[in-house]
Amino acid sequence: MSARQYTHFIDGRFDASADAHVERKAPATGEIVARFASGQIGDMDRAVAAARAAFDKGPWPSMSGMERAEILNKYADLVRANFDRLVRIEVEEVGKPIRFARGDISGVVGLIRYAASLALQMAGTTYTNLGAGKTAMIMREPVGVVGLITPWNFPALILSQKVPFALAAGCTVVVKPSEFTSGSALELAALATEAGVPAGVFNVVTGKGSVVGQHLTEHPGIDFISFTGSTQVGQTVIEASARNVVKTSMELGGKAANIVFADADLDAAVDGALMGVFFNNGECCVSGSRLFVETSIADEFIKRVAQRSAQLKVGNPFDEDTDIGAMIDEKHFNKVLEFVRSGVDEGATLLTGGAAAKSGSGHFVEATIFDHVAPSMTIFKEEIFGPVLSVTRFDTVDEVIELANSSIYGLSNYVWSKNIDTVLTVTKRLKSGWVQANTIIDGAPQLPLSGVKGSGFGYEMGQAGFEEFTQLKTLFIHTGPRQPVFAR
Repeated sequence: MSARQYTHFIDGRFDASADAHVERKAPATGEIVARFASGQIGDMDRAVAAARAAFDKGPWPSMSGMERAEILNKYADLVRANFDRLVRIEVEEVGKPIRFARGDISGVVGLIRYAASLALQMAGTTYTNLGAGKTAMIMREPVGVVGLITPWNFPALILSQKVPFALAAGCTVVVKPSEFTSGSALELAALATEAGVPAGVFNVVTGKGSVVGQHLTEHPGIDFISFTGSTQVGQTVIEASARNVVKTSMELGGKAANIVFADADLDAAVDGALMGVFFNNGECCVSGSRLFVETSIADEFIKRVAQRSAQLKVGNPFDEDTDIGAMIDEKHFNKVLEFVRSGVDEGATLLTGGAAAKSGSGHFVEATIFDHVAPSMTIFKEEIFGPVLSVTRFDTVDEVIELANSSIYGLSNYVWSKNIDTVLTVTKRLKSGWVQANTIIDGAPQLPLSGVKGSGFGYEMGQAGFEEFTQLKTLFIHTGPRQPVFAR
């Protein structure tokens, strides 16, 4: 199989051949599957200039919502028509199991269609009760040129939690995808352009974050930065964008609590415990990697989770039966194993896994579960971003709330209980932007995702996510005679 070859996508077309490339090796096999242009500062300057011209002089911001919605729906149709190709790209570049990659691309289609509907609903407010001769309008407008920085774990899906909403609002975008997984961003930009998105509206520059990503965050031609990635990198993005006083939205790391009460549907909760930490190879910011189990059911429940995890298949992501694929690269693979060793060294009880999985030449980690994990342990506190579950027991609601909220993160949490009083009481006290009850890593395009504390700020998806790409302008109108203020 020959490697896919890409250049930047700028001003409605794939750019001229680049002098240098980033080679992407499939994490499951080590085979080179793609080559991306290694962007330089000049490439980003050209992309921002194209987006700036498309916003300031192009037709996209001034189109009617209906016109933008029609184009976005054509875009969704083209994504659906190219479904299998996009799925293959996600599996090759990320190493995720193919059944989960299919879910990602289906999610992309849904996000685009929902964003198209929001293009029809972009509305302001009018006040007619301010007094005689006084009327005010609060108009909602596109925020401008948006810089988007997206991660490697859900390349197409997270991109589509941003781009379609920005386009629906009338913005133009410059995307800097992860250098590991740039294929889907480039393919999606080309499909959007084929659907009728004007040249310069959707641009993609590939390469290293330390070069083109940094320049994007500092660029004076950018009006808004939307970033998804680690908390550490997010802090540098905020610092860089602050020099231009640019609005930012940050979706950062997570260390979710997955709380199981004794009155839960335990069959569902067992499956939820597995889904919460092993979905997408554990490389998921909303992973339920801290499992809290009520003491009265803990022994039996944890035993069931461990037994089920030992049956999970780790290996070839193109195998329909694979549950856990490969870690994104060797560096991250080693980092995950270091976390596992720290769990053993600090006294947690290793129930299953704990080692590299033997599957070809890729970077695979066994499904790993630690019991009796204390809040002081590294695996309790740090975002591992791999298939590693830490289990802690609790006796009371107050105790588990304190444990759950002890994290520096606040992106997501999960609650399992048949008692609606418990669900609502716990939800109100959990410090996170997202809580799900009796399900896990679920949702819909209509529902906003946001973080608190070290997990960031701002919204993605939903009406709130759409409004991130807009700004308000107030018009105050006086009609009829006006009483002079400085008359003599």
